[in-house]
Amino acid sequence: MTGSTFTFPRGAFVGFDHIFNDLERMASAHQKDHYPPHNVVKHNEDEYLIELAVVGFKQEHIDIQMHDGILTVKGNRDSRRDQNLYVHKGISGRKFERSFRLSEFVEVTGATLEDGLLTIALERIIPDEKRPRKIAITNNLRGNKDDNTSPELLNESA
Repeated sequence: MTGSTFTFPRGAFVGFDHIFNDLERMASAHQKDHYPPHNVVKHNEDEYLIELAVVGFKQEHIDIQMHDGILTVKGNRDSRRDQNLYVHKGISGRKFERSFRLSEFVEVTGATLEDGLLTIALERIIPDEKRPRKIAITNNLRGNKDDNTSPELLNESA
């Protein structure tokens, strides 16, 4: 690929083309457009917030969708007044579309719009079958049928 700043050696990663393509698409889109400005806040290992500055947009002007691990936020509103009346226009109200690729098991848990700031709450929720678990050691491979012990999740308190 010519002219890209993305330099991972693709030949060392087999079957990850879709990830590289997504990263390159998002990197080039981010270089072209920074509207609306946004923050990504990490509260802890499993909780994040995405904040978008959407001054002038009301709740009915904003659409938030999740599809195949991509969170898409779109905003579209009519002009508030005749554009010829502006002497200076520093607050943009143009339509936008901003996408975020979310990691596996990251889910949107809510969204609020307050004081021109759209806040989207995200949480990584790992299913029990994917969490590390402790395996009990028994005297035989089949385990003792009278024993009521079962594998425990490592992060659960006893």
